Amino acid sequence: MKKDFISIRDLSTKEIEDIFTLAGNLKKEPEKFKRVLESKTLALIFEKPSNRTYVSFAVGMYQLGGNAIYLGPEQIKLRVRESIRDVAKTLSRYVDAIVLRTFAHDNVLEMAKYSSVPVINGLSDLLHPCQALADVYTIMEKLGNKKEITLAYIGDGNNVCNSLLYACAKIGINMNIATPKNYGPDSRVLSEAKKIAQAKNIVINLFGQPQEAVSGADLIYTDVWASMGQEKETQKRKNIFKKYQVNEKLVKLSGKKSLIMHCLPAHRSDEITDGVIDSSNSIVFDQAENRLHVQKAILIKLLKNRNS
Repeated sequence: MKKDFISIRDLSTKEIEDIFTLAGNLKKEPEKFKRVLESKTLALIFEKPSNRTYVSFAVGMYQLGGNAIYLGPEQIKLRVRESIRDVAKTLSRYVDAIVLRTFAHDNVLEMAKYSSVPVINGLSDLLHPCQALADVYTIMEKLGNKKEITLAYIGDGNNVCNSLLYACAKIGINMNIATPKNYGPDSRVLSEAKKIAQAKNIVINLFGQPQEAVSGADLIYTDVWASMGQEKETQKRKNIFKKYQVNEKLVKLSGKKSLIMHCLPAHRSDEITDGVIDSSNSIVFDQAENRLHVQKAILIKLLKNRNS
């Protein structure tokens, strides 16, 4: 792997498969790895709230024998109290890696530019690579013996959707995306993912209606309609996205016993109903658990052979 983990686009298919193999070993026999990152310290710079990203990285470092330090919005104040350049250069003297959860994607790129230690994108407005890797790991865990897999993504073409495009294209999973007009995935990400998909002989389809996207889908995925930083648009988005709710009626239209995915937190009764997220087909909490195992694998790949 490169020094940093910013985007799934930067990983080869082999590197992703190696991460998945290691994650599987970590999940089966965690005790074998309990000292692999001994004396390593991870800085968690979070400008946005977090449950799974924060807890999985903090617990993951502890389980690998290392330590994690949380630096919330009031402690760092990137670009306000201190420049990203100075934060990166300072923390590089103290810690072994940095996870940055931020708004502008350029913040992650700038942190990586000036940091001499690995920087991990814990989420930006453009991408959420840690989430998407764990999602695709979960898909392969559940359906890896299936010859052809189709994932239907319903709702906002946000950072999760963008990273899923890269991950599915690299691994070889077909992707159907249904979003309202003007709410599709990033155009550059979509173009790059389509080129990767073409080389893998898989397809990425865009639809205007969710009913079209779920037809024949093995998995149905959704996310919140208004992401962090978009709270003022919540009511407007509810009106625009109400036809994109993943409910029992929509799931039946797949014609299959489709598995249900959501990256959480879920706004129940908005983008997904209780009956769907709590159904026997739901693998939502398997996704959440696998954040821990996949992120531990990423940490090992980035840090194990680096000098402190």
